[in-house]
Amino acid sequence: MRSGLVQLGAWTAATGAAVALSWLGVHAVLVDTVFEQPVAVQLPSVASSTPAVTTPPPAPGSAAPPSAAAPSPSPDPDRAPGTTAPARSTASATATATAAARKSASPPSTVHSYPMLGGRVALDVRPTEARLVSAVPEAGWSMQVWHGDQWLQVNFSQDDRVSTLMVSWNGTEPNVQTFVVGN
Repeated sequence: MRSGLVQLGAWTAATGAAVALSWLGVHAVLVDTVFEQPVAVQLPSVASSTPAVTTPPPAPGSAAPPSAAAPSPSPDPDRAPGTTAPARSTASATATATAAARKSASPPSTVHSYPMLGGRVALDVRPTEARLVSAVPEAGWSMQVWHGDQWLQVNFSQDDRVSTLMVSWNGTEPNVQTFVVGN
């Protein structure tokens, strides 16, 4: 009896040590990958033809975000050197700075939104590939996603209706097609 309890105690201690060691190893890896804060991707509206500009999230532990104060106006190329610029409202200065930032920033976002029967799909469409950003079904609809090396398909289904988005690329610009099957 005593031998059985000693064996049970040794087994429990060894198992507990193994689980704790495994957890510490896995936890160290997962903290930096799985538990990162999600980054919101700004999608262009259907009515707007202006591409959306995404901004990266601040680095963890960085200082407070920049203040919302209007940036100083950029120099006017039509104004003679040494003269002062006319006073502008904060709104127009902010709009000018925003437009300049869009022109000088990295290439415009390649994220496109596709509203479909049963949901919405957002794709990052690049010159030679496409990547799924998100696929969100509407209430009562189910979603399935399939993908290969050079194609992607998203289905929204409800009863006998299926709404499909297909993207294919084979060393060419991605081709996006949507269609609905069923009543």
